[in-house]
Amino acid sequence: MSVHLPPGRPVFEPADRIPALGALREAVRRRDWDAVSAAFAAHPDEDDRALACRVVADIPDYQGFLRQAVDRDPHDPLARSLLADRLIQAGWARRTGHRAQYVSQQQFEDFHAHLRRAEILLIDVCAEHPRYALAWYLRVITSRGLQLGLEETRRRYERLAEHHPHHYSGRQQLLQQLCPKWGGTWEAAHGFAAECAKASPPGSPNGALIAVAQMEQYLELREKEGDRVAETYLRAAPARQALVDAAAHSVLHPAARAEAYQSVNAHSAFAAAHCAAGRHAEAAPHFRALGDRASEFPWGYIGTADHEAEFARHRKTALAKG
Repeated sequence: MSVHLPPGRPVFEPADRIPALGALREAVRRRDWDAVSAAFAAHPDEDDRALACRVVADIPDYQGFLRQAVDRDPHDPLARSLLADRLIQAGWARRTGHRAQYVSQQQFEDFHAHLRRAEILLIDVCAEHPRYALAWYLRVITSRGLQLGLEETRRRYERLAEHHPHHYSGRQQLLQQLCPKWGGTWEAAHGFAAECAKASPPGSPNGALIAVAQMEQYLELREKEGDRVAETYLRAAPARQALVDAAAHSVLHPAARAEAYQSVNAHSAFAAAHCAAGRHAEAAPHFRALGDRASEFPWGYIGTADHEAEFARHRKTALAKG
């Protein structure tokens, strides 16, 4: 694992910190479908492919390029999946990340219309290519967004897990569905996270689901009962021990791949949970592994909701203490 002090301002955009994803972004901007396709072929790891898919989906104004790729080869699962994710991201932008009570009826209608268009593409991909991880992963997202219910979201996740049992990105999406804000329970959310962490191979990022579940409950407690109650929850001995054990089995394990794309998200989740609990010394190993790399989630859950400011502030404190 690479260990170094962060040289400066954190870099949040994956395509700015991972050269292969930067090249993929440029291929999209050049409208070079062959280069895009080759970039995905060069990524055998399905979690790396999921992040690469999101990099493409987050590039504005290139939906037409993706539609042209589908029109050229209507049976290409990659082209359809990338277009579907672009529709998903465009729809979610219309919905915004606010709680449902703050989203207008028109926003919901626009959101669902985009997700239904994505679903049409993804249903065909899954029927023709039942092992295709990208499509099943995206269908876990559309199920939640279309409010199809926990049973359907879990069914889709299980189809993904049949062939890709430790798919971190897919598990993150099911975990969101299991949280109370999407109709689940904290017992179910924490239980699923613990199950994934325990069953995952040493060094995989799945242990970070423990931290993600804790940060989700922390945020809900902050919003409903205030900072003190939320921090007390995270400071409890069982919550701390669960994080320490999960990190030792995942991103701090000798088998962990520092170059794995999801390692940044995983280290960020662990670091944020420790920092929100005031345990900056225990966050230090995660910040050292990150260096100047960062992910937006879940730093926006803490303090000012300015993810860059919160990351930089807590990183400085953690490296001084640990």
